[in-house]
Amino acid sequence: MGVFKNYTIEAIDKIEKELRELNEAGKVSSKAKAVAKPTAETLIVFCGQDNEFAQAIVQSDKTLSEACEYAVKDCKNSISDIEVYRRAVEFYFPGATVEMKMTIDLCGSVKGKGTVIDLSFDELFD
Repeated sequence: MGVFKNYTIEAIDKIEKELRELNEAGKVSSKAKAVAKPTAETLIVFCGQDNEFAQAIVQSDKTLSEACEYAVKDCKNSISDIEVYRRAVEFYFPGATVEMKMTIDLCGSVKGKGTVIDLSFDELFD
């Protein structure tokens, strides 16, 4: 049986380094720069959730700058966060997607007394 390698730390280091370089270089579009920080933060979370995704980040010669440009390509005046994240993930790992789950607590101020409604983010756009 092979040795399991955890790529999470290496992937996080790569993303953080590329985010610093992106901010210093100024070689990306204003749209890509606008989504860079939240996209990097989200990609880091995904790397912590899935080692295979982290491995794809580490072993790819693709950069965060390129992922952000890809994510905002052809967007006009706006794009949803979830769509940016989906595109960035697909950029690094073709065929992968992102699902989002939102929860509303109708009585959030009263601990343990609320009614919770679970809603898949995708259901909002059907």
